Amino acid sequence: MNEPLAERVRPQSLEDYISQNHLVGESGSLTNQIKKGIIPSLILWGPPGTGKTTLANIIAKESERPFYVLSAINSGVRDIREVIDKAKQSGGLFTAKNPILFIDEIHRFSKSQQDSLLAAVEKGWVTLIGATTENPSFEVIPALLSRCQVYVLNPFGKEDLELLLKRAMNNDPVLKKKKIKLQETEALLRLSGGDGRKLLNVFELVVNSEPTDEITITDDLVLSKAQKNTVLYDKTGEQHYDIISAFIKSIRGSDPNGAVYWLARMIEGGEDVKFIARRMLISASEDIGLANPTALVIANTTFQAVTTIGYPEARIILSQCAVYLATSPKSNASYMAIGKAQQAVRQTGNLSVPLHLRNAPTKLMKDLGYGEDYKYAHDYENNFVNEEFLPDEISGTAFYKPGKNQRENTLSEFLKRRWKDKYDF
Repeated sequence: MNEPLAERVRPQSLEDYISQNHLVGESGSLTNQIKKGIIPSLILWGPPGTGKTTLANIIAKESERPFYVLSAINSGVRDIREVIDKAKQSGGLFTAKNPILFIDEIHRFSKSQQDSLLAAVEKGWVTLIGATTENPSFEVIPALLSRCQVYVLNPFGKEDLELLLKRAMNNDPVLKKKKIKLQETEALLRLSGGDGRKLLNVFELVVNSEPTDEITITDDLVLSKAQKNTVLYDKTGEQHYDIISAFIKSIRGSDPNGAVYWLARMIEGGEDVKFIARRMLISASEDIGLANPTALVIANTTFQAVTTIGYPEARIILSQCAVYLATSPKSNASYMAIGKAQQAVRQTGNLSVPLHLRNAPTKLMKDLGYGEDYKYAHDYENNFVNEEFLPDEISGTAFYKPGKNQRENTLSEFLKRRWKDKYDF
């Protein structure tokens, strides 16, 4: 039997469907709609192997509707139009039970391909069910998204995965012929990463690799047969942004353990070394700033070093920098200062440069007062003179307010001594 285990044991009814109780449990948001056959166009969004395709099939069967399937990987606008024409002929115009058009990986459709679905969905020729692993807010055009309900599918939990294994052993005609004992399941569950299809694929691989029909599943056996866990990490998708976000937030939160863990996830997933180093450069200024100016130097040196060295040794340098940034004192004062200054520019427009600060390269400009009364700081005691450097309209505005850390406390005292009559720190 060449059909994969995951396909052989695919649930055929809601009663057999595992997980996603928030959608199809007793009080699930989709349960009553499915039973009543009142199905809206919808987008099923969730990680791989969480039952999106299975749920679409079950919805079609439970509601007794014609079911058409397209894959966004190998379908074009012509294919969409052909299916819509068939759907219209099969009853979309003459019965309440209009056909279901299921599109797997709908996020791979271009804008023109998604546009070609709009009329069919709006006029009720088909009920669209799209499956995606990517955030539909970014990957589905607004016009189509507004015509669909979005339902989120979660990764399988431990109990769901164990139930999936037991059902496969009890129901699959191939596995039922073998004597399989689940002595340990930790490795299987960990390798699956919450992906039910991956769990069954690894399980089938381990079972088929044994020479006898009496098999005891242990963690050591699974790891020896599975060899290497393929890390779930899509460098162009949702995982990419979620994991780099977790990495930077761990640094900002001064947790070196979190920083190193998320760094490892990116490294194992094959993330571009320069992308990681570039984000640490930004964090060194945005999150650490003047609390530890050396952090920016370290991050810049890291960027140059990993660009030269590359993987696998670059991981050591990245780790050193991540730990350094995470354990540095934090300040976003400089980051906040430029934000406030830009906001002031947007609100007040192009304010004139005060005459005493203007450049005066010609006699005419000098005659007009350019540079007049400018006080050269180095001519005064301690190289400082109390002078206005902002336009009159925003004179006395403090954009930079030192953070509460050892170094910026020193800066705060310095600024107070210099500008005590001008700025409120």
